Amino acid sequence: AACVTTPASQQPVQSTTPSVTYNYRTDQELVTANQNATTFCSQYQTVPRAATVTNNSDGTRTVVFECVRTAVSAPAPVNPNLSYSYRTDQELVQASQTASAYCLQNGSLPMTSRVVTNLDGSRTVTFQCGPR
Repeated sequence: AACVTTPASQQPVQSTTPSVTYNYRTDQELVTANQNATTFCSQYQTVPRAATVTNNSDGTRTVVFECVRTAVSAPAPVNPNLSYSYRTDQELVQASQTASAYCLQNGSLPMTSRVVTNLDGSRTVTFQCGPR
């Protein structure tokens, strides 16, 4: 069997990952943006990954989610009541994605969330899976 090489003219020059961008002000809006990104990325059989979070001059923030393929599904959270403490927007997005994966694996989407600020300045988000 002979090896065939592909001519350089047929090599990809650029490949674009589907992405979606949202503006938000509150943690709850960021959770909603993540849930919307999950819906958006699902049409490509991918999951959202927060690529960048930026602060805007008007006080809002912008998050860009890239739709990426995963080889394995997200692990179920170890905390069965789906509560997570976080300090950064990235940590909140990760908690939302983990909770969403858990609810999806158990066939109980959509999910709701509640955010509270703790005395030490950290915040806690609690997710609840919807009815089956």
